[in-house]
This record gives sequence, structure tokens and C-alpha cells, in this order.
Amino acid sequence: MCGNNMSVPLLAEAMTMSGKEKETAAVIFLHGLGDTGHGWAETLAKIQPSHVKIICPHAPIIPVTLNMRSMLPAWFDLMGLSPDSPEDESGIKRAAENIKAIIEHEARNGIPSNRIILGGFSQGGALSLYTALTCQHPLAGVVALSCWLPLHKSFPSASGCNKNLPILQCHGDIDAMVPRQFGAMTAEKLKSIVNPQMVTFKSFPGLPHSSCPEEMAAVKEFIEKLLPRV
Repeated sequence: MCGNNMSVPLLAEAMTMSGKEKETAAVIFLHGLGDTGHGWAETLAKIQPSHVKIICPHAPIIPVTLNMRSMLPAWFDLMGLSPDSPEDESGIKRAAENIKAIIEHEARNGIPSNRIILGGFSQGGALSLYTALTCQHPLAGVVALSCWLPLHKSFPSASGCNKNLPILQCHGDIDAMVPRQFGAMTAEKLKSIVNPQMVTFKSFPGLPHSSCPEEMAAVKEFIEKLLPRV
């Protein structure tokens, strides 16, 4: 990788899969609580267009309140999984700044922000939504899988450049960890923040807190539509 990654702590360790031809776009994808970027890197490699770079950073290992303060890879602390649980506001904002640093690094190295899709699963999807809506750079879109919008009460509006941000939200209808209704509530909230026509919410029957081939086919279509070959 070119450029100085040391100023972007998450990038030095990230799983990065180069495109098979000149890279003109990128997908930055954030894993869920307790996971690493490796599994999602493998999954996304199967749907990677040849001109798109895929970056799957690893979350830092921190004590997580929800898991009795045990040390886990987590983007920020989680106190609970209901819409009214207290939230780690400073941790969420700090994590978002770290992801914005990756976006800025890619932009400096030739992939403009409007050719970058930000995505994630569960806690990573939550962070991707928060980051995109507070980002001062226009993005190509967001893929939000099995997740929610953190600090949702703080959103009267998105940053101006992402008012027309395409958002693909996917959720399993038997998700016991982050119930589908939280995803549906999030989709309604998002429609009040960005142009409502830009928000797509897809529900997958029989899918728990996980992914499936049908969901990844929807993600592939979204990436190909928003990051076409230049």
C-alpha cells in the first residue's frame, strides 16, 4: 500500500484486497463485535469487482460492558442492545474519526470519497451509518447489515454533502441479537435524515444474526451500481 499508513492506525493492520486491475473505487467494511476483518474479507472477495479495492479493518480490543467487561474486538463499548440503552458517545465519535481517517487516506492516494462505499455488519454496520452521516466528504453509499443507528437522537440532519446518500439496509427476520424491528425503526429514522428515496430496507426470511447468499447478492448489485467501472 502506498502513502503513510502509520498516521492511520487501523489501516496498517487492515485486511486489504487489491483489485485485479487499476483501482478506481473502494469498499471499506467494518466487522461486528468480537470478530475481525478476516471473515468479511473472504466473503467480500467473492463479490469484488476487479476495479474495486476492499479494506476490512480490525477493531481494537477493549472491555465491553455488555459482555461483563471482557476484552473483545469492538469499535466502541456496548452497554445494551435496546433502542433506549445508554450509549458510549465518546467511543462512537472517536471510532467514526478513525474510519474517516481511512476515507481521507484513500482520497489522498487517488480514490475520491464519492467512489467509496462504507459498510458493516452489526456493530460495524452501526458505525458505518454514524460515520457516513457525520462525514464531511460525499460518499458513494452505505451498506448496513443487521444493525442500528447509534446516537440516533443526535440526528436532526446529516452533513449536507450526504443528503442524497444511497443506503442499503439488510436484516434477517429471525435476528435474536439485533431484532428486525430495530432495523425497520432505523430505516424510518434514516428516511427523516436523508432523502427517503435513497433508503432501501431488505428483510431476509429465516435469517438469524448472520448473512446469506441472497443478502450478498443484493450487496454485490448495490456495489456494482454505485461503483461502476470508470
